[in-house]
Amino acid sequence: MCILFVAMGQHPDYPLIIAANRDEFHARPTAPINWWHKDENAADVFAGKDLQAGGTWMGINKKGRFAALTNYRLIPQQSSGNEHSRGELVLSALSTEDSLLSEQLHAQRSQYLGYNLLFGDSRQLSCYDSVNDQLHHFTQGCFSLCNGPIHDIWPKMAKGEKALARYVEETKSVEHEVLFDLLNDRTEAPDNLLPSTGLPSDWEKKLSAIFIVGEEYGTRSSCVLTINNQQQVIVTERTYNTSGEIINEASEHWQL
Repeated sequence: MCILFVAMGQHPDYPLIIAANRDEFHARPTAPINWWHKDENAADVFAGKDLQAGGTWMGINKKGRFAALTNYRLIPQQSSGNEHSRGELVLSALSTEDSLLSEQLHAQRSQYLGYNLLFGDSRQLSCYDSVNDQLHHFTQGCFSLCNGPIHDIWPKMAKGEKALARYVEETKSVEHEVLFDLLNDRTEAPDNLLPSTGLPSDWEKKLSAIFIVGEEYGTRSSCVLTINNQQQVIVTERTYNTSGEIINEASEHWQL
């Protein structure tokens, strides 16, 4: 998962709205969103699946507990070569109480390369920043999460936050299609506004769009999740080919 936009308590009928893009190498094998579980003792989750390492980047369980992860892009990162896959953290977050999870994340942070882990439900979301060993809490507002510190607002984060805030303020009924349009913005940021994460300038430019198109690396999927006041969950995922064209769509809804 590489960028998420979140609106909490910003619409009178929808306490939680999430729109997210997953950017990844196209060669990395992936299964589209579906119901699955980590093992026989774990609760079912609705999530895509990384077939290479077995984890996921974003998911929600039947009780409405949500989790998503973004990798830190700041380069260089100290690596032993023995780090665990960060995708397993999302599965852990979906089945672990907040207080215990926070303790585990702090204790195990050296076992993973840098990440942000967002977790919680429609009442409160928390975000753990493993690089800075900080835990942030959210109950209200629009915010975004990308590949650096949560308060380090990159141009595409600011652009998406503004678009989401404007939409939820103006609309009566939240439509997934409009949120997919927000996620499909392929405009790159001006050179003078590009973040400095250690990548070559041409890559910083390419990755500055909300939706990234590339032959080897790009936006693999988009996901929209809404929970309304009647506690109905609707999740829709679209997956794309190397040209950024939709090749699959899956949707699920259930009552909490």
